[in-house]
Amino acid sequence: MEPRCGPVVWWPEGERLSWDPARYLKFDGLRLRPAIDLLARVLIDAPDVIVDLGCGTGMVTAVLRERWPNSRIVGVDDSPEMLERARQQVAGVDWQQADVEWWSPDTPPDLIVSNAVLHWLDDHDQLLPRLVRFLAKGGTLAVQMPRNFSAPSHTCITQAVDAGPWRDRLLPLTRPNPVALPAHYYGLLKPYASTVEIWEIEYYQVLDGEAPVVEWTFGTILRPLLGALTEDERAEFLRHYERCVSDAYPPRPDGTTMFPFKRLFILACA
Repeated sequence: MEPRCGPVVWWPEGERLSWDPARYLKFDGLRLRPAIDLLARVLIDAPDVIVDLGCGTGMVTAVLRERWPNSRIVGVDDSPEMLERARQQVAGVDWQQADVEWWSPDTPPDLIVSNAVLHWLDDHDQLLPRLVRFLAKGGTLAVQMPRNFSAPSHTCITQAVDAGPWRDRLLPLTRPNPVALPAHYYGLLKPYASTVEIWEIEYYQVLDGEAPVVEWTFGTILRPLLGALTEDERAEFLRHYERCVSDAYPPRPDGTTMFPFKRLFILACA
């Protein structure tokens, strides 16, 4: 088996705050769509080994298992709560609890997929080339990361951090710009890859419910900040944040909220 890499269209039918799988999965359809769009550009017929790096609850792992039923699939995450949920959802996967930043494979993978994970890590200049070097010959690194950190959903976090006595505690936990420009990643990866494809998509997500943007960020980027606050401080912090966000994303006449969200996609082929 020699995997190939290239574009193809494919469409399958304080107190520690741990990852909350139920809260994260509230928007599972919207969170899964970018992964589907990423995998639609992956051309590998029959990979021996696939790694879902930062697999979370196994949403993407399930798609990988459906598309490549005969492959060995490894799901890696550092959250025991997420891995427990993943084990319940997807069978026939080698689940591994490990720090994504320092993980290394036991055999060269033909495909490494990382969906909405690597923006949590800082040293992309070292990490992404290392992941490409892990690949088997002809293998693919497929990465999706949010790149909407200048949007009000994120700048309102900075405003809420600055608004209270918690500023000194929270400021080191903020991540104002963790994802670089697309051209940076091209220059970073091209010396290690035969081909590099990079593109962006802005999804105009329609959310239901009261304060849905707060619900969205509560399950992701707000989690480490809220974990550094007391219960009373969390409530006050969220009041500051919700006021800012509700002005930026007002409800539509039908009660829904439009939430634009930009994402960056990278394919690097060994």
